[in-house]
Amino acid sequence: MNIFVDNIIVKGGWVMLPIILGSIIALGISIERGVFFWRIKLDIESFVDEIFYLIERKEFNRAIERCGKVNHPMSSVFRVGLEHINDNILDVEHTMEREGTRQVTMLEKNFIYLMVIVGVEPMLGFLGTIIGLIQAFMAWEQFSTSVTVDQLASGIYKAMITTAGGLIVAIPFYIVYNYFTHRVEKITKDINYYGDKMLKILDKQKKNLQ
Repeated sequence: MNIFVDNIIVKGGWVMLPIILGSIIALGISIERGVFFWRIKLDIESFVDEIFYLIERKEFNRAIERCGKVNHPMSSVFRVGLEHINDNILDVEHTMEREGTRQVTMLEKNFIYLMVIVGVEPMLGFLGTIIGLIQAFMAWEQFSTSVTVDQLASGIYKAMITTAGGLIVAIPFYIVYNYFTHRVEKITKDINYYGDKMLKILDKQKKNLQ
């Protein structure tokens, strides 16, 4: 560990500190979001078929109860729609849309911080590169023809280590960010599609009750 610190972190200079801090924050966000998405895994088609079956049988209370037992944005959107079954269908639609927006916001929690870290880390690495090269050229200028490899090495080390550090952090978390974004897009499409389908079924049931 001491060898790693001496040769990587120390020689990378102060720029390595925000790079490491960013990696810790990004790791924390990734773990938290990963656990969150794992907890809301759901067989969407089976759940939707079950709810629609209950609605068609006019068993609205059972459908609401079933939605309350499922931890997924879809179930929350369905539940608020069913709870307002007696309202005008347009009001039901607006209520479901608001809940859908709220659920998507919850899905995207802390995404902005992860995106910022992914964007800033390479720039910090490039900053370290510039600083390192400046340091190397200053040593070259100061000692001119008598400059040694050791005098140049410090700046070159810093240039290479910080660039590598920034990219090592940014690349995996860029992949993680895009995976999470894909999950959100998939859930959002499902909410829009099945939410619209549910509204049509509710509207049909409401007309039958009149």
